Amino acid sequence: MTRESLWLIIGFAGQVVFTGRFVLQWLYSEIKRRSLIPVGFWYLSILGSALLLAYAIYRQDPVFIIGQSFGFLVYLRNLQLIARHPQQKE
Repeated sequence: MTRESLWLIIGFAGQVVFTGRFVLQWLYSEIKRRSLIPVGFWYLSILGSALLLAYAIYRQDPVFIIGQSFGFLVYLRNLQLIARHPQQKE
């Protein structure tokens, strides 16, 4: 496996994980019969963002790096807020 192939796998894995968070949120909301964001959404967000950020750094894409960096911080902050108030978990 070449270095480029490995990074393509990382990039695609990040995209799959990132997309999976929307599927999780949609199915969770359908089960609960109301719009909700489960904690797993934030874990998938941060994992997908981290993988995509690593890929963006490898590709040296400043637009992608800035976008994923900001998202990563937002997802991390949401997990911190959830940890502070565990009784509010859905």
